[in-house]
Amino acid sequence: MSSFLNGKRILLIVSGSIAAVKVPDMLRLFRKEDADIHCLVTKGGSHFVTPMALASLSGHPVAQDIWDESEEASIRHIRLAREADIIIVAPASADFIAKMANGLANDLASTVVLAADSPVLVAPAMNHRMWHHPATQRNIELLKSDGIRFIEPEEGPMACGETGVGRLADPLKIVSSAKSALSCQSANKNLVNKHFIVTAGPTHEPIDPVRYLANRSSGKQGFAIAAALQMLGAKVTLVTGPVHEATPVGVYRVKVETAVQMKDAVEAALPADGAIFTAAVADWRLPLSASKYKKDQDPPELMLIENPDILSEVAHKKVNRPTLVIGFAAESENLLENARSKLQKKGCDWIIANSVIETKNAPSAMGGDYNQIHIVTDAGVESWETMSKKDIALKLTAKIADYFKAAN
Repeated sequence: MSSFLNGKRILLIVSGSIAAVKVPDMLRLFRKEDADIHCLVTKGGSHFVTPMALASLSGHPVAQDIWDESEEASIRHIRLAREADIIIVAPASADFIAKMANGLANDLASTVVLAADSPVLVAPAMNHRMWHHPATQRNIELLKSDGIRFIEPEEGPMACGETGVGRLADPLKIVSSAKSALSCQSANKNLVNKHFIVTAGPTHEPIDPVRYLANRSSGKQGFAIAAALQMLGAKVTLVTGPVHEATPVGVYRVKVETAVQMKDAVEAALPADGAIFTAAVADWRLPLSASKYKKDQDPPELMLIENPDILSEVAHKKVNRPTLVIGFAAESENLLENARSKLQKKGCDWIIANSVIETKNAPSAMGGDYNQIHIVTDAGVESWETMSKKDIALKLTAKIADYFKAAN
């Protein structure tokens, strides 16, 4: 959506990585969105893409040297940081990430980042061994805890001839992330101190002491939404089934296993301003066998018992119903038709439909890092392009903030 970038001042910092050769494509995309983009290139970055090329494509002079007396007379490093609506470091080398994590300020780029109070997006690019090195991962986790947002690198062949994770994210994804971050920022005050319940992950329904019914839900989308809500000042209760995701900073997490336990935890968390049900709750459970079923016995007759419908129960509450109730519909066929039906049956305000079948144009919603969603309401359907689940979370929370702004 170009409205998020139209007239926005973007500072693009280009550090020393061979992936800097992709920066011209990135600049063209930002200019196409009518963004006011300015470039700052490090000494290392200038070996891969020339300042003249960056100036031609951005339409502005390129900042380079902190010791430029004519520029620094106006305290340029502070001015660059203050004037930017968003700062994007792309590509971000392992060296520059280490500088950021340790608060170094020995060149113009690192000084500007240290002086920034606008959102900072970092798109790493490096050899896969450098990416996976414990020092790099420590630096990244430290920066994330400081509120720096990362656009994860991609997997594939590299300039060195090796293959692995470390390729610069596609320029389209970087532009999409900038849109999400800016739209999220503009929505900031509308969710402060509002309480949201988010459910995430699968439920495990025990069959006997060692077996259970489950599904492939990773919980990634729910965790990303919980983190994005918290970043906007909301109080978040995250009720999650068994997953391996780390608890987002500032989010209160309640761990459960079964659907009944998840229902009880959601009920205990009410009242809330909003409830977002991303969890893939098992539709059925079984009577628990006290002993393990043995292979040499006859196959057991498993009698399925219907689980509580948490989304429907909360949406139909007469007391303590959240102002906004959002459900997720994971479908294998007739995606929008089934989502519209679910919207009416469940009584919620929005249904977010996504497919569990991978296609040429969209990934499966289950387990991966990317998704394509369709927001179904009584007013119609809003379809979004494929993007990372973190970007979906940022864009979705901005939409939620707009909903509460209009309701006030």
